[in-house]
Amino acid sequence: MATFSNSSGAGMRVFKWVGGAIGAFILVLVFNPFVIVGPGERGVVLNFGAVQPEVLGEGLHFRVPIMQSVVLIDVKVQKAQVEAGAASKDLQDTNSIVALNYHVQPENAHRVYQLIGVDYADRVIAPAMQEVLKGVTAKYTAMELITQREKVRDEARDQLRERLAQYNIIVDDFSIVNFSFSAQFSQAIEAKQTAEQLAFKAQRDLERIRIEAEQKVAQARAEAEALRLQKQEVTSELVALRQIEVQQKAIDKWDGRLPTVTGGAMPFLDVMQVSANNR
Repeated sequence: MATFSNSSGAGMRVFKWVGGAIGAFILVLVFNPFVIVGPGERGVVLNFGAVQPEVLGEGLHFRVPIMQSVVLIDVKVQKAQVEAGAASKDLQDTNSIVALNYHVQPENAHRVYQLIGVDYADRVIAPAMQEVLKGVTAKYTAMELITQREKVRDEARDQLRERLAQYNIIVDDFSIVNFSFSAQFSQAIEAKQTAEQLAFKAQRDLERIRIEAEQKVAQARAEAEALRLQKQEVTSELVALRQIEVQQKAIDKWDGRLPTVTGGAMPFLDVMQVSANNR
């Protein structure tokens, strides 16, 4: 009897232990006292809905069930892109697409949640981008928006950094994806570019013609100068020498036979002069 009683008591203890473990597991599932903060996230702790100054980093954390809850805030670099219409300094309608890379300041994630909430992109960032772009666009003419695009971008980026810093949002980069204008203005720009290209081509043609004309003048002057020098060098002795050279070449080519062609005068040959030259 004693043995049966001891076995029954041990079985009850095991049953209670298993029951307690199951109960504790159920409580863990129901109340979930643990929270995991993933990579690129921060945990904002709420005590009965009140934001606490403590910000949870990445990893596993314990929270007090019922009393505490944790809101996860993404602090990775994110992208916001908006399309904004504006007017340039010379009252040309513009339509711009701009993109912003930003991230929430990790150590102040609780302030972002407390002041704005989790939808800060729609509440703060998009309106700030549109307002800043309109203000910057109004400082430049339509042509300046095209030719000074980098300057426009830098000014808009600096203003956004200053504006969003008060909300603990850091601007990483800002870019103007596209500037578009009215159809009439685009046609005017295209016509102007075409006219500039034609004017540049005409200027190059005129320059080429001028250079060619100068080359021809220089060549004519050189030929005239050469002819003048040749005339100065021509003397009676030079003429006589050239005649002798021509006659000598004719004698060298003669095969000893007289021409058989009749009806014309025979060519005159100064035999005495040739004999004198051969001596």
